[in-house]
Amino acid sequence: MSEKEKLFTDFPSISTEDWMNKVKADLKGKDFDKKLVWHSFEGIDVQPFYRSEDSRDLPYLDNPPGEYPFLRGIYPGRNSWFVRQDIEVDDPAGANKKALDILNRGITSLGFIFRKDTEFTSSYIDALLDGIYCQSIEINFAPQGNAKELLEIFSGYLKRKGIKSEQVRGAIEADPLGRLLVNGSLCTSVEESFDYLADLVKDSSHLPFFRVIAADGSVFSNSGSGIIQELAFSLAMGNEYLARLTDRGIGIDKAASSIGFKFGIGSNYFMEIARMRAARILWAKIVEAYGPESKEPAKIYIHSVTGEWNKTVYDPYVNMLRTQTEAMSATLGGTNSLTVKPFDSVSREASEFSERIARNQQLLLMEESHFDKVNDPSAGSYYIEKLTSSIAEHAWDLFLETEEKGGFMEAVKEGFVQGRVKQAAEKRRSNIRRRKEKLLGTNIFPNEEEKISTSPGDKKEDAAGNYEIEPLIASRAAVEFEELRMAVDRHSKTPQVFLLTIGNPVMRKARAQFAHGFFGCAGYSIADNPGFDSAAEGVKAAEDAGADIVVLCSSDDEYATIAPEVKSILGDSKILVIAGEPACRDELEKQGVDRFISMRTNLLDTLMEYNRELGIS
Repeated sequence: MSEKEKLFTDFPSISTEDWMNKVKADLKGKDFDKKLVWHSFEGIDVQPFYRSEDSRDLPYLDNPPGEYPFLRGIYPGRNSWFVRQDIEVDDPAGANKKALDILNRGITSLGFIFRKDTEFTSSYIDALLDGIYCQSIEINFAPQGNAKELLEIFSGYLKRKGIKSEQVRGAIEADPLGRLLVNGSLCTSVEESFDYLADLVKDSSHLPFFRVIAADGSVFSNSGSGIIQELAFSLAMGNEYLARLTDRGIGIDKAASSIGFKFGIGSNYFMEIARMRAARILWAKIVEAYGPESKEPAKIYIHSVTGEWNKTVYDPYVNMLRTQTEAMSATLGGTNSLTVKPFDSVSREASEFSERIARNQQLLLMEESHFDKVNDPSAGSYYIEKLTSSIAEHAWDLFLETEEKGGFMEAVKEGFVQGRVKQAAEKRRSNIRRRKEKLLGTNIFPNEEEKISTSPGDKKEDAAGNYEIEPLIASRAAVEFEELRMAVDRHSKTPQVFLLTIGNPVMRKARAQFAHGFFGCAGYSIADNPGFDSAAEGVKAAEDAGADIVVLCSSDDEYATIAPEVKSILGDSKILVIAGEPACRDELEKQGVDRFISMRTNLLDTLMEYNRELGIS
């Protein structure tokens, strides 16, 4: 018997029931679900621990990478992905110069983003692609119209250069449904748009590895949806494309192979990994229902892009941490290509430095962390396997609910899709206002020394055309806090907050730390103190400091006597705030002490109220 086998025999087998009994004993009567089970925003109850029995009956666990339904990836072997950077094309020569530069810096996928009024000509594409070896990279075009013309000219370019069509990988990202959701209308009718797509797919038949339709799920996540909603509605959008194309005589094998998906990646680390894996299973299931000739068309192609919902203008370097975990979850989940947006892209035009950092975030994962060496590295994790199954089940239920409305297009006309996304976005905003959901540097641990006077705001294109639906509004969770804080930054005088610490040393320090973070979220100037021996001493120090707001920091028991004394000395010359929710609150309110802040306080509404009282609009 080996040493390893001997070691295992030294430890008795512990059942889940044994574990639960031990946990409940340690909880000493407290409710297990309330204390230890995470009830996620997605509606999934996440347990504090998982065991092999949690994944024992899950399907496909023994399937290797590359085998239907592609839980472990669509290809056997390495977990490689294309490192993509997008370029907004103002002029083809300038875009070409930048493309050649970044190709020498580790990029393996180019994304050219075109303006609405771009007219594609042979000379335009020649200038854009001059010196770019299309066979060795992935090349993607995102036009806002004229996709067929672009495809024809690009095909002509390949022929002139002697490039074989099977050597070219990439996409022309036509997505009328996504544009309809963003703009509220299209320049043509929806039916005409599907006719156009059908022609585009037929015209691309000579390019076997080139997709011409992009189902852009990031429009949902950037509007505030959750992971399950983005996955379900993206699949419904993809299924709408399949149905409309096959109705127009396109075979399912060609139709499915022409579609790629784009997902916005958030910071919910393990759920994002599981979502990628669930997406492969569900899309394979959908395509299989159409009866393809082989399993190959059932392989989903996923392009991931770091999301915008959770990015901030204040403390922008925190965005690097967000995009890094997002890049990690996308690549561990098996994305086919990835764009990491520069950390400052939400507040200004990205700099050379921020673009370099964004590129290197992927290259570090690939070259130093070796994320590309192991296919499906999360395989076997009881938690992630179970989470993958749970996300797949929830997303499938919502997908079926959407289909029962008559399909994605009918659900959009009815407002069902938009309503669900808006409902989720408002719930998430409410959670952020109350700090149930943390946004570092915005509603927790702010850098109150940072000053910004102008906001980039949120962009939305004007809707035009004769087909109207309610559009989705892209936004960021931090915008409300940023507007509040920028109003403070623009004001002639920064409000002064004085922390009057007194009494119990432990409690006054804890309350002071809480109050500091609370008012720091508005960018107020905060004066902390080591503690005062008397209320009179503390009030005098506050007055000498020119405080606008005095926050009393002490213990609940001491508030009953100290708070009225401070109020009596201070009068109405300053705003008096109590840090905490003491049992004597009702009695204090009767004595004119009626402002309290605690973990249950709506942070945003309260700070807006203080701004108004201080004359800041």
